Amino acid sequence: MFYQPALNDHGLPFNPLKSCVVPRPIGWITTLADDGRVNLAPYSQFNIVGFDPGYVMFSANRHPPDWRRKDSSDNAERRGEFVYNMATWDLRQQVTRSSQIYDPAISELTAVGLTAAPSRMVRTPRVAESPIAFECVYHTTVGLPGDSIGTGHFLIIGKVVGVHIADEVIGADGKIDIARIKPLARLGYTDYTYVDKVVPIELEDDWAGQEDAAGHNRYGLVGGR
Repeated sequence: MFYQPALNDHGLPFNPLKSCVVPRPIGWITTLADDGRVNLAPYSQFNIVGFDPGYVMFSANRHPPDWRRKDSSDNAERRGEFVYNMATWDLRQQVTRSSQIYDPAISELTAVGLTAAPSRMVRTPRVAESPIAFECVYHTTVGLPGDSIGTGHFLIIGKVVGVHIADEVIGADGKIDIARIKPLARLGYTDYTYVDKVVPIELEDDWAGQEDAAGHNRYGLVGGR
């Protein structure tokens, strides 16, 4: 099949677009409101976008029907910081519940029974029950226009200035035990999945050093002649 997203002419009972990019990591974002209330919300348009230094991004649309900005993007931009908390299978109920609270006067973190833990580099707290958290300083916002009035997305990018990793999820080999954490990920529709199996794939030595006619090796770098 082929369809044009602007026309929504796929002919299916549900829009398939988000099911075509899976699984998507969930950025469980804490921010601070001006009154000190902690906002907590999950975003499946989330990822790391740099590592030297580390940058992460999350993308938030607007709230219908008044199309106001979501609190996470607004708070992160105005306060200059936010925290990424890893969503896990064990915390799946709190993750989904935190996405269903729209009243800005309610702290989602408290409402779903979680604990605020202090950060070290920013004022925004992290979720104590989450095994991994990134303290982030706001870097920039990229506005993405929508196809209809009131829609659009705010892509928030932050620089990672502090990383929390629970000691118990670091294995004897010094690596993070992902299978133990069971990170939660979003599929399409109302479907989720989680990681409980890790399969290393090593490059073969004879492939790693090969170059094509243009002098590019398998890593996309230009080799010397």
